[in-house]
Amino acid sequence: LQEPNLDIMRSLILLITLSVFIPTIASADNELGVYEKLDDYLPKNLTFVTENYDTVNLLDLIDKPTVIVPVYYECPGICSPLLEGVADVISKNGLVIGIDYQVFTVSFDHTEHTRLAGEKKKTYSKLVKGNHDIKNGWIYFTGDSLNISNLLNSIGYMVKKEGEEFIHPGAIVMISPEGKITRYLHGTYFLPFDFKMAVVEASKGKSGPTINKVLQFCFSYDP
Repeated sequence: LQEPNLDIMRSLILLITLSVFIPTIASADNELGVYEKLDDYLPKNLTFVTENYDTVNLLDLIDKPTVIVPVYYECPGICSPLLEGVADVISKNGLVIGIDYQVFTVSFDHTEHTRLAGEKKKTYSKLVKGNHDIKNGWIYFTGDSLNISNLLNSIGYMVKKEGEEFIHPGAIVMISPEGKITRYLHGTYFLPFDFKMAVVEASKGKSGPTINKVLQFCFSYDP
């Protein structure tokens, strides 16, 4: 008898593995992840509450390039590194937040309250270095389930609730002053040059495809 061909054995194992796992992955992708909607516009009726308890229409506040940061404030996973990454790139990109652009951090958990949004703003504002108008330039929002759902659907950001936690991707979305989606930056750390160019392009209403897309997900933990 001939010895088994190792290359053939490896190929068979790979095929068996793919046949088992591909359906599961495809099913998950239909409800979880980031589905980029470049050149689409945000809806006109998105009502949220700022950390100062002001009820606002999101589009009314967008008068300059705007970065949407979807998180939930009590996230035990990647939301904290994501917000740290945003604070870091605000410090390093060479533009002035509050003047050249603004950042909207939006909780996608409708049970989170305004007080918590204010606490998170205080925490992450301390990480920003340099002369920036953080008070007016980095706003934290909460909202009800309908407005949250409308926002997430409009930017193609899909999350899944499991127990008290969410499975969700890590990404930020660039919006033009006219409310158009122009760029997605994925992950929890952002290169200052990439961030700056995305802001500059958003200021011109110019959209750009994602070149390097490595999705990071925050999963709930089952002991």
